[in-house]
Amino acid sequence: MRGAGLDLTSADGRAERRPADGFVLGFKVPPLARYIDNQPWWEGRAIVDLKHLETPALTGVLPTAIDFQVGPPMAPLKQLYSYDSDEWEAFILEWAFGALQHAYTSVQRFTGAGDKGVDIAGFSDEKLAYGVWDNFQCKHYGKPLAPSDAWVEIGKMLWYSFQKEFSAPRAYYFVAPREVGTKLRWLLARPEKLKEELFAAWEKNCQKQISSQEVKLEGDFRDYCSSFDYKIFKPATLLDILEQHKTTPYYVLRFGGGLGLRPTPEVPPDEVDDEVESRYVGQLLLAYADHTKEEITDLATLKKWSKLDGHFKRQREAFYHAESLRVFVRDKTEPGTFESLQEQIYKGVVDTSDSAFPDGFERVKAVTKAAQDLSLQAHPLAPSAMLEDRHGICHQLSNEDRLKWTE
Repeated sequence: MRGAGLDLTSADGRAERRPADGFVLGFKVPPLARYIDNQPWWEGRAIVDLKHLETPALTGVLPTAIDFQVGPPMAPLKQLYSYDSDEWEAFILEWAFGALQHAYTSVQRFTGAGDKGVDIAGFSDEKLAYGVWDNFQCKHYGKPLAPSDAWVEIGKMLWYSFQKEFSAPRAYYFVAPREVGTKLRWLLARPEKLKEELFAAWEKNCQKQISSQEVKLEGDFRDYCSSFDYKIFKPATLLDILEQHKTTPYYVLRFGGGLGLRPTPEVPPDEVDDEVESRYVGQLLLAYADHTKEEITDLATLKKWSKLDGHFKRQREAFYHAESLRVFVRDKTEPGTFESLQEQIYKGVVDTSDSAFPDGFERVKAVTKAAQDLSLQAHPLAPSAMLEDRHGICHQLSNEDRLKWTE
């Protein structure tokens, strides 16, 4: 008995399901793949009956549009495990430059052949590699670092500092996503034992691997290695690096997760701060004077018109709201992110500002309303920018004379 591409009867009369010659579950098998050792390829192999496969369980979660677009979020640690060596070094550079900048005057990345065992260097003075500096040796392997992974890197540091290519660093960190293994960690904790093991492994792991010429552990170089301070070699901890990376402007762009909770904006001081507010406040007073057709030179005079005085107070609150947003994102995003939001709002309202209005006050209201109505969903700060921020950014632009309320 034969079905659609399936021989349902075995040689001994037992009913079974197996593919007829040349077909497997409806797909044609290439002729050369049909037989193994002159036997049909399926002999002795179980054929999966698709009727008995379980349906994948539903998540029980209501997905959002973002879920459909990018899929479920991946934890930062898992992302780091998936990096290649170049991306791993870029991440460590961000961390060293962004989180450790208080400790260094300069952070530099050395890549490619001839890096002499230096990946990321943090320099503490103007002497750079001949002064006080730290080295971050980046290793992106699928397993924890073993002593055999470290010997040649330590050897390079010894050889090139002996050759006076640079001074020995103050600290030398092994930075790897899966960190250092137990054996290497114990050696790094016991500098004398680390030296002993390095010397024993030198001929096999270092002698021909450091440079194009053989580097033998002998003579003055051996004396140098014997007196070297091996306490500089240390393991870096990935969780500490990740936690410190969160304080940099690069974290959100690399790992997502939003900007976090925003502090409540400060209330404007009773007195106008001339160093910060003088220009936009002066522009508002001109707009009010244009509307009332009376001279308004100070805030005391403005109180004569309660609606205008109330409007002015709301504009100051909006200005300080926008200033608080600027400060909030300054250390959480790359430089220029807030300025790009200002630019988007400027481009969205400038045509309105350039239109004809009966007076400057009407122009202020129309421009801030246009800013309020702008669609900014594509901008990374859109979720954090409230209505007051949009109004306040108009006054920041007025403070720079990019927007003017009167002719």
